Amino acid sequence: MLTGKISVITGANRGIGRAIALYFAKHNAKIVVNYRGSKEKADELIELIHSQGGEAIAIKADVTNEDEIKNLVKETIEHFGRIDVLVNNAGITKDNLLMRMSGKDFDDVINVNLKGSFYCLKYISNIMIKQKAGKIINLSSVIGITGNAGQANYAASKAGIIGLTKSAAKELASRGITVNAIAPGFIMTDMTDKLPEKLKEETISHIPLKRFGTADEIANAVGFLASDMANYITGQVIQVDGGMVI
Repeated sequence: MLTGKISVITGANRGIGRAIALYFAKHNAKIVVNYRGSKEKADELIELIHSQGGEAIAIKADVTNEDEIKNLVKETIEHFGRIDVLVNNAGITKDNLLMRMSGKDFDDVINVNLKGSFYCLKYISNIMIKQKAGKIINLSSVIGITGNAGQANYAASKAGIIGLTKSAAKELASRGITVNAIAPGFIMTDMTDKLPEKLKEETISHIPLKRFGTADEIANAVGFLASDMANYITGQVIQVDGGMVI
């Protein structure tokens, strides 16, 4: 399904990004594990992929730094020769009520989640245009659709990704490139593990499937959009949220 596809996954050394990288490797893609923080975690992931017979390299790059993204693209092309898939997964949260949210916290979330996706999309789509083919999958969130108290910065960034996705899809379709977004609901990650049990129970009560999703379930949806099965899908937002937002 993804055999031989050169796939760049940002923020791939933990959580949803790690699950996506493992899914792609399992389906015989060649992986570029992008990370900003822990080289140790990135190396562990590379070793795991190699132990399962896959091919992967790790490249450190801060998605908010335009020059580092240019270098990420350069190193990927030098090693693999092309880029078939981009998964814009890198993201952060800095939650607070509007009245207490600092300008820096707002800017930091917008810069990583939205501007970082823009930089990666800009420079990697340039490679895909020359190839006349490519798949781009952006990670949004149901919070970008519904909004959420205490997450104005995060909601704005994820809503922005939806607009970016639809605009890029219109620009790039004639070049054989599809651009779609996944909007996860509440997913079991390090972040949701830290939530108080009472809040978890309350949240689950509002989800028709009565549970949080898994990172693997997000990876499944990303893998579908990256595959040839999704060749006639572009500009769409697929909610993977257990029916939370209907």
